[in-house]
Amino acid sequence: MTALVSRVMKVSPLAVDTAFAVALTAITLAWELTDRSGLWRESDTASALLTCLANLPVAVRRKAPLTVLLACGTASICHHALGYLPEVNNFAPMFALYSVAALRPLPAILTGAVVATAVWWWAAATAQDGMALLNGLQGLAVVGATCTFGLGTRRLAERNRRLAELTERLRQDQEDRARRAVTEERVRIAGELHDIVAHHMSVISVQAGLARYVFSSDPGTARTALATVADTSHEALEEMRRLLAVLRLDRPTREDGTYDPTPGLGQLGQLVERVRAAGVPVDVEVTGSVRPLNPGVELCAYRVAQEGLTNVIKHALPARATVRLHYGGEELRVTVTDDGSGSRQSGEGGHGLIGMRERVKLYRGAVISGPLPQGGFEVSATLPLSPVKGGSRTR
Repeated sequence: MTALVSRVMKVSPLAVDTAFAVALTAITLAWELTDRSGLWRESDTASALLTCLANLPVAVRRKAPLTVLLACGTASICHHALGYLPEVNNFAPMFALYSVAALRPLPAILTGAVVATAVWWWAAATAQDGMALLNGLQGLAVVGATCTFGLGTRRLAERNRRLAELTERLRQDQEDRARRAVTEERVRIAGELHDIVAHHMSVISVQAGLARYVFSSDPGTARTALATVADTSHEALEEMRRLLAVLRLDRPTREDGTYDPTPGLGQLGQLVERVRAAGVPVDVEVTGSVRPLNPGVELCAYRVAQEGLTNVIKHALPARATVRLHYGGEELRVTVTDDGSGSRQSGEGGHGLIGMRERVKLYRGAVISGPLPQGGFEVSATLPLSPVKGGSRTR
């Protein structure tokens, strides 16, 4: 059934109207030939020709409806004026009038209604059946109904057109929003690359320098430093592969079909150990009511701590750092302080701090960074908390 409807919808409107006009002409000719009332002139070649002229133009009613109406009306008047059966050619002008009402503006509709009414009234006035008044009123009713039906079809077509345009605009807007969302997500993920690369490369740089410095005097320490370089390089490569795979929409999975977990506060201990291995003593203080957090908030808090410790390695050595996590009633505060004396930017800061501010802003948080009065530097981020269902923190 669906295939049949699809094939019908593909048929040209001109072909449909042509077939309809031919069928209407055939029915009209058959009606005229079978008339045995004796009130009208018998059909002949002239009547058949006029009947064809009154009905066949309906084939092009969509292209020139008012012209078709005038042609059909003229042929119908001539047919009736010669004394042939008048009723047989009443249908074609009405179909033409319907097309005028459905496809043309109001002035053309009024013109068409006047033409159709005039044809019908003239036929009623010259009829010999004594029913001129009734036929005239009938003509008014038919013309009015035809125009009403045509105008209704016109409004329906206009509404369908507007709905189609609206649907297309909505589809385009939806596609645009989807593309923007994908782009924004890719940009956000790409921002993670700076933090990952900066942190790991800082650790690698410090450890490689240490290994070179003690390579001859303390081979054991050099080997430990090189092992840290190898481990940190491996972790950096794994994280970069995962992030680049997301950017390419082709994320690799483990052999068991799962993805590597997104970094969170559960990995804070590993981060601290890497920084300690780079030669920075780090203390961790956790206060407040520890509870599960939204994975996105956990990732954001982890990145704040990572960026803060990376800045210590890059700018503050030698220094001691402290990471403080305070779980408040409605917010989480992550603070990284150090007692180093290196020169660093405050305020907006470099790319790392800018990226951190943007990331925290996504979660309606705020970042404060700057030198401490007693010396050193502080980075503090406040993140609003929302309840998390499930009961376990992302690991």
